[in-house]
Amino acid sequence: MLTVAALLAAMIATADAQPANQPPTTNPAAPAGPANTINNPMAVPGFWDPRRRPERPDLSRISIIRFLTETDYPPFDYAGPDGTPAGFNVDLARLICEEIKVACTVQMRRFDTLIASLNSNNGDAVIASIAETPEMRKRVDFSDPYYRTPARFVSRRDFNSDDVRPEALEGKKIAVVAGTAHEAYLKTLFTEAELHPYPNEDTARFALKKGDADLLFGDGISLAFWLNGTDSGGCCEFRGGPYMESRFFGEGVGIAVRRGNDVLRQAFNWALFQLWEKGRFTDLWLRYFPISPF
Repeated sequence: MLTVAALLAAMIATADAQPANQPPTTNPAAPAGPANTINNPMAVPGFWDPRRRPERPDLSRISIIRFLTETDYPPFDYAGPDGTPAGFNVDLARLICEEIKVACTVQMRRFDTLIASLNSNNGDAVIASIAETPEMRKRVDFSDPYYRTPARFVSRRDFNSDDVRPEALEGKKIAVVAGTAHEAYLKTLFTEAELHPYPNEDTARFALKKGDADLLFGDGISLAFWLNGTDSGGCCEFRGGPYMESRFFGEGVGIAVRRGNDVLRQAFNWALFQLWEKGRFTDLWLRYFPISPF
């Protein structure tokens, strides 16, 4: 089997052969509800409005940024072949440091220790796909979001309809991981579908591949990674969406800093906008997600 690092290298090589990048959207907010058409496979999230340019903050007080990230959440954070931090979040952190023109370090820690490590001053910022929730905002401050985690439907390629509206899926078997926000969303809005809860993503995906389910509903980020990798065997594709309802799927992912650290938070906001405006964020996104989760 391919290692994570080898799989990601193959993904990035594939992305380099894609057509020219599409321009990023200028809409600062993603759609709140489901769309019913197949989306552009090269779509890139954009949270930045060119009419609301952040002011360049005073960066003279920043000499080094100590980033913390987690150990095993590919393609966002993982150990490379030589054991050093790698992944989308790590590369984004390095681009931010280039934009701010300061040195930075990236240290990997277990996910459940990241916020405590930040608040104990063992790092200056956490870039580890931490969702901005009301509970988390009590513990840390966040930069502006740089992506959200949409929900998506996936079907086998021989599924005979692109219509995934609730009324169109009456009686359809939908695989979903039990106890997740995705299951709660289906129970709330897709009341006539036949839900098939599974204990984890792997078993739900296997059920779809072998035909025990008509569709799978889950996290669009991990599904995009799966669809573009070898484990899916080219079996399946996205249908409809994305689904972005914040009540179920969160308010976005930003960079966490200690509460009250406005200098660093504003520096991140400015750098993220600059990277987006220059197209560097788009280039990085398409390297990791040639099949867009959006």
